[in-house]
Amino acid sequence: MTSGNSRILGRSYSWASTGLAAAALLTAAEATAQSIADRVSGLRDGQVRMSYTARPGVCGNGRNISTHRGTDDWESWCEPGPVRVALDLRRGEVVDIDTYVGGRWRERDHVVDLGFVPAPQAARYLLSLAQMLNGDASEAAIFPATLADSAVVWPELLQLAKDVSRPRGTRKSAVFWLSQAAGAAASEGLEEIVYDELGDREMRKSAIFALSQLDDDGGVPILIRLVRTHPDPDIKRNAIFWLGQSGDSRAIALFEELLLKP
Repeated sequence: MTSGNSRILGRSYSWASTGLAAAALLTAAEATAQSIADRVSGLRDGQVRMSYTARPGVCGNGRNISTHRGTDDWESWCEPGPVRVALDLRRGEVVDIDTYVGGRWRERDHVVDLGFVPAPQAARYLLSLAQMLNGDASEAAIFPATLADSAVVWPELLQLAKDVSRPRGTRKSAVFWLSQAAGAAASEGLEEIVYDELGDREMRKSAIFALSQLDDDGGVPILIRLVRTHPDPDIKRNAIFWLGQSGDSRAIALFEELLLKP
């Protein structure tokens, strides 16, 4: 899995003198007491960096980010963290977000590095950006939040998925990562999205895909229910397609039933 927007940016920025001075004066104790949002809010233009602990199984090799580090027989050439996030600001607003795992930061001018921050706090901050920002930056904030260690992100992801005011790309990303982050805990919310007759059709299909990705085939019963009860033939066909990919015995039994139906 690639990091979607993983590059070292070469832009040149000028920091507002008050913002740079305020950042330089922060002591370690003050930085710990402040939230990430507080520490970023006084800055205007440039780049802010932060690092935090990756959840188990997340690693990076300099080009790609993976959520599976190996098997009993094999270990990938992959660093298990930390997650490194670069926020580009313009006139005080985050306009771009880049995510990396492992490695080290390059030296460059006009950067404020927040250092290591608590992973759950980083996830909360990033998801708050996804809820506020527009365009690509909103979508880009979701992925690094899902990599944070000890962070429960699925309630906010479900909220984003249902929020029609958010960009479609943000909502689709939230739906996808719901299936990876929550499992059965999010299945009810995903089913609700599919049954929303006023909802965006692409979002409903994304929710079906997310159900098909739940661990231990946890979405199979819901997909079967969709085939049996959903009024939209196109939604039924989509559910049947993803059931076919599962190879689950319950799905095979449903297909046999449908084929034998007079």
